[in-house]
Amino acid sequence: MKIAIASGKGGTGKTTVAVNLAWVLSGHGKAVRYLDCDVEEPNGHLFLKSKFDKTETAFIPVPAIDESKCDACDECVRFCRYKALVQLGKIVMVFEELCHGCGGCLRVCPKQAITEKEKRIGTVDTGYAGKIAFVSGRLDVGQAMSPPLIRQVLTHTKEDRINIVDAPPGTSCPVIAAIRKVDFVLLVTEPTPFGLHDLGLTLDMIGELGLPYAVVVNRAVPTVLSAREFCSQNKVDILADIPDDRRIAEAYSTGEIFCRGLPAYQDYFNTIWFGIERRLNL
Repeated sequence: MKIAIASGKGGTGKTTVAVNLAWVLSGHGKAVRYLDCDVEEPNGHLFLKSKFDKTETAFIPVPAIDESKCDACDECVRFCRYKALVQLGKIVMVFEELCHGCGGCLRVCPKQAITEKEKRIGTVDTGYAGKIAFVSGRLDVGQAMSPPLIRQVLTHTKEDRINIVDAPPGTSCPVIAAIRKVDFVLLVTEPTPFGLHDLGLTLDMIGELGLPYAVVVNRAVPTVLSAREFCSQNKVDILADIPDDRRIAEAYSTGEIFCRGLPAYQDYFNTIWFGIERRLNL
C-alpha cells in the first residue's frame, strides 16, 4: 500500500503528520517504509532519527550531439517540448538544465547524431529508523529538475510494507511525480485563508488524477470553523483535527516525534489510519 502525505503549501505540518503516522503504525507492529520525496529539503530523518547505510548517486540521461553527423535538420529541436535543444545556424545546443531525460530526441534523429550521457542530479539514501525502513532523496544544489530524482526514490517502494510517501508541498510537477501512483492521498491543511486556498488548488489536482483522498486539519482551533465549513462545502472528509498545541510546536522545534512525548495523540493517528483503511475497503 502506498499512502502519500501532501499539502497545497509548505508549513502546514505535512512532515509532522507523516513521521508521526509512520511511528505510530510501526509501534503497532506494522511493516512501514518511509519515502521522503521532498527532495529539495528532506527533513523526515531529523524526526525519525534514521541511520543510513547506503547512498546511491542519481543520474538523468541528457543528449550529446555529434556535430560530425548532425546536419541541423531541426527534428530534435521541434520534438523537444521543454526547449532543451536549440538550433543556432548549423549547431544544435543542449541546455541540460531543461532536459527531462525522455530520450525522444535520440529516436527522432534521422542521422543518429545524438547519444546520451549521464548527468548527476542528487543522491538517494537508504537505511532504517528503528523498525521503519527509510529512503530519502536529496537534490544537488543548483539542480532545477526534481521529478527524476523523486521517481528514483519511489523505485524503493515495497509491496509487503505500508509505504508512506512524504510528498513535496504545492501542486506542481514534483508533487504529481510523487503521488500519481499511490493508493491514497492524505492532505494536510491549516485553518487559515492561505491554507484553505491552497487546499482548494490541491483538490483540483487530486480530482484530475482520480485518486482517493481525505483531509487532516493541523493546528485546529475550536473557535475557527472555516476548515470544516470549506470541507463540507467541497464534500471532503476530515479524518482528524490535530489541535493547536504549544507542546507539539516545542517537540517539533527539537526534532522529536510528538506522539512519543504526548501519548494521548496516538489516538488521532489511529483514527487517521482506520479512516484510510475504511476508505480503501481493507
